[in-house]
Amino acid sequence: MKNTSKEFLAEQEEACKACYTAYLFAKDIKGADIEKCQEVACKDCYTAYLFAKDIKGADIVKCQELACKDHCYAYCFAKDIKDANIEYCQKATCKDSYWAKRFAEDISGADQKKYKIYSLL
Repeated sequence: MKNTSKEFLAEQEEACKACYTAYLFAKDIKGADIEKCQEVACKDCYTAYLFAKDIKGADIVKCQELACKDHCYAYCFAKDIKDANIEYCQKATCKDSYWAKRFAEDISGADQKKYKIYSLL
């Protein structure tokens, strides 16, 4: 249940001035407006990944879209987030040979044929 007291909303507004503090507020403060915090947290690849990983009620698709803009967090997202779209994450790693290889080796459901094609590019 969202807290709507004036003081609480002011604290949340302050926390939502930066990605990481918005994530922490959603994670640590009971009654936080998850949607509002996610809107801010999902402006950064790392905090988008953390938000999906740690916040109950997070919009996984929205988090994944931003997390997968970075090869490393695309890999982490596929590895750690239960409802991750593995194909979407794998596509995001294909431009970096290190992460593409790790993805193919470590992620259940990874398309091995795509890895071989990506590794030739």
